Order: sequence, then C-alpha cells, then structure tokens
Amino acid sequence: MEQKFKLPTETVDLPSKGLFYPESSPLSSGVIEMKYMTAKEEDILTNQNYIQKGIVVDKLLQSLIVTEGVDYNILLSGDKNAIMIAARILAYGKYYVVDIKGKQTTVDLTELNNNVIDESLVTKGQNEFSFKLPHTDNTVTFKLLNHKDEKGIEREIAGLQKINKDNITFSTTRLKHLITSINGSTDNKDIREFVDNYLLAKDARAIREEYNRVNPDVDLTVYPDGFQEGVDLPITVAFFWPDSRL
Repeated sequence: MEQKFKLPTETVDLPSKGLFYPESSPLSSGVIEMKYMTAKEEDILTNQNYIQKGIVVDKLLQSLIVTEGVDYNILLSGDKNAIMIAARILAYGKYYVVDIKGKQTTVDLTELNNNVIDESLVTKGQNEFSFKLPHTDNTVTFKLLNHKDEKGIEREIAGLQKINKDNITFSTTRLKHLITSINGSTDNKDIREFVDNYLLAKDARAIREEYNRVNPDVDLTVYPDGFQEGVDLPITVAFFWPDSRL
C-alpha cells in the first residue's frame, strides 16, 4: 500500500490584504498558504548557482507557496517580505540574532507588524495612484512595484553599470518603473524624459514619501535596548542560514 505523507502548512496574511490584485488571482483573497521548510528547501538554500545569481530566496519562496495558481511575478514587494519572514519563522523559529550597530540583538520576528494603509485610497483590484506634485504643476500616476518590476529595475541598473561602473541610477531608475503616467501621457519615453530632465529633487522625494504612505509592507523597524530611535532590521546571511554555514 502506497504511503501518503502530509506536510503541515500555515496561512499567511498579506499586508496588501489582496486589494491590489485582479479578482482572478488567488492573491486577491489577502492570504497565502505556505508549507514548512523541508530538506528539499535546504538544498535550494545551499544551491551555489542560485546564490551567485541572487535568486536563492525567490526560488525558496516559490517552493514553499502551496496556494495554487499564484503568479509570483505579480507578487507585491511588501507581500513578498511578509512571506519571507513567515518562511524564516516556520523554518528556524521566531528569534533572529543579528548585529545592529555593533551590538548583538535578538529580534522576535512575530512582533513585526504590517503597515496600516488607508483603504479609502484604494480601488479594489487596481494598482495605481494619482499624485499631484507639490512643487510643480504636474500630476503623475504610479503603481506599487511587484517582483517582476523589481527584477526589471535590477537588470536595468546592472546593464547601465556595465557601460559605466560609476553610473549610479538607483533612484531615477526606480522612479521610471513605478511612474505610470505624467500629465496623462503613459508613453514610456515621456516618463523617462520627465524623470531625467524635469523632475525636481523635492518632488521626487514627495513621490517616494507618497509611495511609502500607500505601500502595504511589513514594518521592519526594530527598537533594540539602548537605542533611542528605531532602526531598520538588517537582513543578513544569518536570516536563512542561522549558523552562517553555506
């Protein structure tokens, strides 16, 4: 008689609550089901090819998601962060020991909370926001970045740095990918020209602030003992390799 084995799974709440996904996507439910890590996933974590290509975490998360029909490419960056943290908790426990500004700190990952977003600003099933720039008479629309967008940004920056290694364009490249229109024009050429030549630094900062205001994500701010202000949680090699051995 053939043996059947069952893996335990957990349901993870997505920071987006599924509001930005099309109704046809299982992500629109606002939750995702994940399995516990097995020896197979530990093989993924030690796959040197994946590590060198910088895709090891994505390969891991794709293997752990058991909800059927999930398009990983449309997974919002904030939701991916929530899945990554859940994967770490399920695999190695809730305590993460990390060096923060020279002090060894133990962080309870279950105490991290999702950002609270104003749902009145969201049209369910749509991923686009309109924003009038505060310092010029221009209006942009922008979207929240997903996995595919982030990979596109990485490829573009890497390509530019191959041409000129001193060409640091992270901020402008990111803006070119998240802005979807400028004064009603959705032409990619118009968007890029605007960002390169006409977008004031203070308006660029305002776009980033507005993006962060509406972006559903995990709040990775932690408050270690002895620190007067919160600091961003460093995600180091020890996050998925607690013993730091590859």
